[in-house]
Amino acid sequence: MGENLNSAPNAERTHIGIFGRRNAGKSSLINALCGQQLAIVNERPGTTTDPVAKAMELLPLGPVLIIDTPGLDDEGELGRLRVEKAYQVLNKTDIALLTVDAAAGFSPADEALWRELQAKKLPALLVFNKCETATPANLTALKKKAQELGAAAHCVSAVTGLGIRDLKEAVAALRPQEEKRQLIGDLIEAGDVVVLVTPIDSAAPKGRLILPQQQVLRDVLDNGAMALVVQEDKLAAALAELKAPPALVVTDSQVFAKVAATVPDSVPLTGFSILFARYKGGLEQAVAGVRMLDGLQDGDKVLIAEGCTHHRQCEDIGTVKLPKWIREHSNCSPDFSWSSGTEFPRDLSPYKLIVHCGGCMINEKEAAHRYRRAAEQGVPMCNYGIAIAYMHGILQRATAPLPGIRELLK
Repeated sequence: MGENLNSAPNAERTHIGIFGRRNAGKSSLINALCGQQLAIVNERPGTTTDPVAKAMELLPLGPVLIIDTPGLDDEGELGRLRVEKAYQVLNKTDIALLTVDAAAGFSPADEALWRELQAKKLPALLVFNKCETATPANLTALKKKAQELGAAAHCVSAVTGLGIRDLKEAVAALRPQEEKRQLIGDLIEAGDVVVLVTPIDSAAPKGRLILPQQQVLRDVLDNGAMALVVQEDKLAAALAELKAPPALVVTDSQVFAKVAATVPDSVPLTGFSILFARYKGGLEQAVAGVRMLDGLQDGDKVLIAEGCTHHRQCEDIGTVKLPKWIREHSNCSPDFSWSSGTEFPRDLSPYKLIVHCGGCMINEKEAAHRYRRAAEQGVPMCNYGIAIAYMHGILQRATAPLPGIRELLK
């Protein structure tokens, strides 16, 4: 993989979800796996009340995001919400570890979760923790149950370290096969010049580029090409200085119109958000869903969803610019709603359209889940970059560099 703890964004890490009842030893298991006291451990049930994600290096797997979840048997109304949060983690989990207290035994809550893992076809292991406290009869019963479920089971002790090394090896063996999908590398060749247009406005983080820009820049360099990074007001001067036209221009979607007017038609053009829609696997659905912008009417509900949480600025793209452009394009006044981070609605049926960000902060699993949920509920879903390019009349040009999209636009 060639990545280390400092170089791998969370969305690019293998997501490992730790599930189980309260006091099954989930947090202790995390500490044993990583060899550090990362998770708070207490004998009182319910110490972990919300999913907690920890980025780390887990050898021999590599960069991972381990997610500690609330107990599956939590009680009361608040407990029900916590259990629901635990189940939501499944939507972004690449590898699941169902942790069972070996002395307490298997429960209906454990079995329900295991059935859910099987239904979702998630790579998973059954981990019998606290084996140092279990009787031979306990272990025999657990192994029999694992056989009935067709589960790969491991007996471990987070206290003594028993079986932890073997568990790490088993987890590594479940690592998802890397997709051949690329961010930009298949669109350029070594030696090409790629111009990246990166506005620096009030919403940009101080002292650094936003994550999509960082990742595209790194991918350009990794593929032996040369990157020229400019702001939109310096683009014309930068193009004039080049001895030959660039192989590709990639722009932040909020300045699509200005950049398209500046870049000659002969030069391929696309956007960071569009590249990420392709990278995360939702490009085709986003292109198909964007046409709903033409059919919106007054009062139609539109969800604008982001995969991250950030401080809203006065000219925020999600809450200010996109709604303005959508109103102007549709010539009506839709009813806008917003979601951010992990808060993506379960019931999407009230919405006529969902417009999602590029998804740089969520992993491919979560992005695919969101697009799939929208498709299953019959709600068109598109992407910031796709929507903005469409509303400015340049979608065909902005997707022309991407293979296989031309037919969708006919």
